[in-house]
Amino acid sequence: MSDRLDRALLGIDEPSPVRIVNPNGRSPFLLIGDHAGNLVPRALEPFGVTSPDLDRHIGWDIGIATLGETLATMLDATFIAQRYSRLVVDCNRAPDAEDAMPAVSDGTPIPANASLDAEGRAARLAAIHTPYQAAIAAELARRDAAREDAVLVALHSFTPVMRGFARPWQIGVLHGGGDEAYARRVLLALEARGDLVVGDNQPYAMDTVDFTIPHHAFAAGRRYVETEIRQDLLKTEAQIHEWADLLVTVLTAAL
Repeated sequence: MSDRLDRALLGIDEPSPVRIVNPNGRSPFLLIGDHAGNLVPRALEPFGVTSPDLDRHIGWDIGIATLGETLATMLDATFIAQRYSRLVVDCNRAPDAEDAMPAVSDGTPIPANASLDAEGRAARLAAIHTPYQAAIAAELARRDAAREDAVLVALHSFTPVMRGFARPWQIGVLHGGGDEAYARRVLLALEARGDLVVGDNQPYAMDTVDFTIPHHAFAAGRRYVETEIRQDLLKTEAQIHEWADLLVTVLTAAL
């Protein structure tokens, strides 16, 4: 059933939902990007969302694809990135979550999601959500079998203004459940710098809404951290490299 749905949604010439950068990386860090792309499958066109909207924060996590690639090189780490828009299916939501395929996102209607039926939802999950989560699980299973360390680092970015509120944080650290010790050390290391406005579970908290980190880290007792960087600070290659330098230092020191 899953294979049939997969073929029905994504053409054989369309990109795989999963992009793995530096698959043979030797670092213990496993970088993940739930919202690293903003593609829309051809089978879903017309999706009803303009290209400018897909390029906004509602379509993906701006800057994260490049940040993940840069960190993968600097850390010799593997980066598993998801290529399709979070409006098609949000891979950081449980498969049965209503907002995994939202009818409205930050006030913008998503016509293709407004009357989505069970079969349509299942097709998107089979084609995108399931392969992405399976790729993360497979890499973790490989490391476990080889007795290699694994520290999950989820990379996200957030819009500077939400519902009229100018968010003051430059970076946020999300944690809550499972083995929080590593995430808390990252938080303390960022705060200790003294030159950043750091959010402790801000602008979002890790709660029942998040899926990827809880799913792969909590029950297994894996070390993890989820970071959120403000998108106006990820506009240029220079800014992204500055954040990559900072994260390399902080992530490594927290080990």
